Amino acid sequence: MTEAATKARGRSEAAAAGVDTSVFLSARATNLLLVLIVAIYGITRLLESTSHSSAPTVLVALDILSALAFALIHGARHYGVRGIGVFVAICLIVGNVIENIGVMTGFPFGRYFFADLMGPKLFNVPILLGCAYIGMAYVSYVLASILLGRIDPILAGAHSFALPVVAGFIMVAWDLAQDPVWATVLHGWIWRDGGPWFGVPVSNYFGWYLNVFLIYLLFTVFLSRRPARHIRAESASWTLAILLYSVCAAGNVLQCIPSPNPATTADPTGKLWRVTDITGASALISIFVMGAFAVFAWARLGDLRKSIRTPTT
Repeated sequence: MTEAATKARGRSEAAAAGVDTSVFLSARATNLLLVLIVAIYGITRLLESTSHSSAPTVLVALDILSALAFALIHGARHYGVRGIGVFVAICLIVGNVIENIGVMTGFPFGRYFFADLMGPKLFNVPILLGCAYIGMAYVSYVLASILLGRIDPILAGAHSFALPVVAGFIMVAWDLAQDPVWATVLHGWIWRDGGPWFGVPVSNYFGWYLNVFLIYLLFTVFLSRRPARHIRAESASWTLAILLYSVCAAGNVLQCIPSPNPATTADPTGKLWRVTDITGASALISIFVMGAFAVFAWARLGDLRKSIRTPTT
């Protein structure tokens, strides 16, 4: 069989198996693009850390949109355009519906509303928030896939449940570190009744877990029911997903460096919080919880390298 015929047959078999071959750039080109996006994200987080008491909307947008770009490119390569498209749709629909219900009723997060920091809204929820769901939710799902050794799977049985469970914890760790800074310090959203975690109610984290678990469960069900296919699982690109999550954690730690002005901030109940206490708590969560997820994922990926098929493109 000629080389051309072999390639044609491969494309035919890939199409029959549900592989989207139209978006396959070379592995090197894709990874270089992902490295550039991670660099932009890291620079943005660094700039945010120098202005954490008054982060401009443009930096917020660049932070969120760079993580979104990473998810779209990485996801298109590994899950196909249709796969990442489904993930995006699930995030936007589920996230926006639940956030709007939360703003109107207080369930499941607690009573809150969004201020103007994140820009224009769709109903009661900033458009950028929906984009934020996609970027970090995708990276958290990738880390969970690595931790469970499911980077090239046909998802079925217990893994269809375990993956959303683990991914949910990884995503909530991110929110546990971020929410007091973005709410109580930056006032991106306001918790009407305050809360014990530096002005944030504990109910927020139960609501967050419910929200992202539903997103992950729906996506995992989609993956488990689509035709069998190979995920293009070159080691470097999975490493970059861990790197983006790690850079996010590092960005939270950098918030401790500048001296806050003012030194205290009040939640809507009038309770005063020291900004250094808030950023310090965020740094600790980022190091010991987010950092732990990243380290375990690095170690697990090392164990999986032998099973990762390097593509020839």
